Amino acid sequence: MNHIRNFCIIAHIDHGKSTLADRLLQSTNTVLERDQKAQILDSMDLERERGITIKSHAIQMNLKYSDGKDYILNLIDTPGHVDFSYEVSRSIAACEGALLIVDATQGIQAQTISNLYMAIEHNLEIIPILNKMDLPNAMPEEVKDQIVDLIGCDYEDIIEASGKTGMGVEQIIDAIIKRVPAPKGDADAPFQALIFDSVFNQFRGIVAYFKVLNGTIKTRDLVKFVNTKKEYNAEEIGVLRMEYSPQSSLSAGDVGYIISGIKTAKEVKVGDTITHVHRPCPTAISGFEDVKPMVFAGVYPIDPDDYEDLRASIEKLQLNDASLTFIPESSVALGFGFRCGFLGLLHMEIIQERLEREFNMDVITTVPNVSYKVKTTRNEIMEVHNPAGLPPLNHIEYIEEPFINAQIITKVDYIGQIMTLCIGKRGTLKSQIFLTGDRVEIVFDIPLSEIVIDFYDKLKSVSKGYASFDYHITDYRVAKLARLDILLNGEPVDALSTLLHVDNAYDFGRRICEKLKELIPRQQFDVAIQAAIGAKIIARETVKALRKDVTAKCYGGDISRKRKLLEKQKKGKKRMRLVGNVEVPQKAFLAILKLD
Repeated sequence: MNHIRNFCIIAHIDHGKSTLADRLLQSTNTVLERDQKAQILDSMDLERERGITIKSHAIQMNLKYSDGKDYILNLIDTPGHVDFSYEVSRSIAACEGALLIVDATQGIQAQTISNLYMAIEHNLEIIPILNKMDLPNAMPEEVKDQIVDLIGCDYEDIIEASGKTGMGVEQIIDAIIKRVPAPKGDADAPFQALIFDSVFNQFRGIVAYFKVLNGTIKTRDLVKFVNTKKEYNAEEIGVLRMEYSPQSSLSAGDVGYIISGIKTAKEVKVGDTITHVHRPCPTAISGFEDVKPMVFAGVYPIDPDDYEDLRASIEKLQLNDASLTFIPESSVALGFGFRCGFLGLLHMEIIQERLEREFNMDVITTVPNVSYKVKTTRNEIMEVHNPAGLPPLNHIEYIEEPFINAQIITKVDYIGQIMTLCIGKRGTLKSQIFLTGDRVEIVFDIPLSEIVIDFYDKLKSVSKGYASFDYHITDYRVAKLARLDILLNGEPVDALSTLLHVDNAYDFGRRICEKLKELIPRQQFDVAIQAAIGAKIIARETVKALRKDVTAKCYGGDISRKRKLLEKQKKGKKRMRLVGNVEVPQKAFLAILKLD
């Protein structure tokens, strides 16, 4: 155990952690020269294109150090984005040390700080690294000051490195071996291991990645997953290299994988504890929680015949991503589809893109909304994920909406615009701290529903791309919310219903009506587009009828002839309006997502 080092990498998006991980794998000869490619730990094409890590990865490196001893270095990579913070917390719980990577050109960003605090809570040894030192616009002195202020280390402790050129990689490996403590644990105690990730293999079922805290596990042992209470035979155990490497046993301090023929993703939960059935550990590892989706949206096939294919595609995606939830639902406008729960907006975007790429599914997504808690007059508390599921107004005592603690780090020049944006989103300023002379950290309390649609895009544009944003859910608070319905010729279009704050309802309703007026094709009769809260109409637009000139053939003669023809046309239009139905074009749903 003294020769094992378990560490993770903490960094904001695009600070170069995947590139630095490539260099570590190269210098320990874990990857052969012929297999080397950029971002080798990112297995999805989507991760490579966007330059983000979606799934965390783990890999073991073997190293013969200068003191002549063999060391095992387990790198447990973490996703950097805020939507995957629970995965990050479990990866951190499986480590004893963390490499804190900061971009020398950008300085410390919001997600770096939140993940760093998580690592400090777990008492990890932090090794600060200044990356991208080869770039001409690097500001080493300035960024080192920021790091020293943040974690209170010495200037000498900060390692200057470059993932691209390989500079500083030797010092990083030295620091991992000398500064990261060896794992603690008792190989003879009852077996106890923490699951920090799982992946789906179409031939072997679910593969769970775990770190052994105490005890020893051997192949064919009968094991139990504590929180799901399921029992399995450990058909294969082993360590994670570029390929799976089977072993006969793993003991305290080791990081490895277990394959036991599990077919459903719900049976393996990140944060769960594995133990032996016959000699169980006395307590489960603390910190386990079910991942709760925060953003909900309806996903419908563009062609109704693809419904069953869409179900199969989402089920396959769920095997890879257990944090995706879905239940069937139907809509008058869009037919049959699913109400899906996501961890956040990036998660939703990625699932949508994976459905299109990996399964060739053309889908349409309704306006995303968050989950609300509704207290009814009968003293029942309901969770509502869909505006259509809201009880009638006279049955509601109050509605609570989720609030977030939003942490924004930006340059001083953009404070005014960012404050205007956050206050416009019903935010309240909690604190404002100057990190350095020209960088400031602003903390706001904002309702989650306000940042769901376009907040991140607006934040980036008002700060010219300089603001970084991180958030976590704090609590639910009572709010004055209303369901806004859109009616076409008096018929509600359920897919366009939204739940929003009363103060924003009039403005939002008016803009939707104006947008729909542009998008709905003209009919032979007038189409009334209305926005309503309950029975009260708050906005209206009319798509005028295409009118045929029926009096063209009347020239001269009495006015009564023309009037007779116009009356006949009027009756025809009235009859047409009763039987005619108005189709909402697909682009109308997309336009509402992008309503400015």
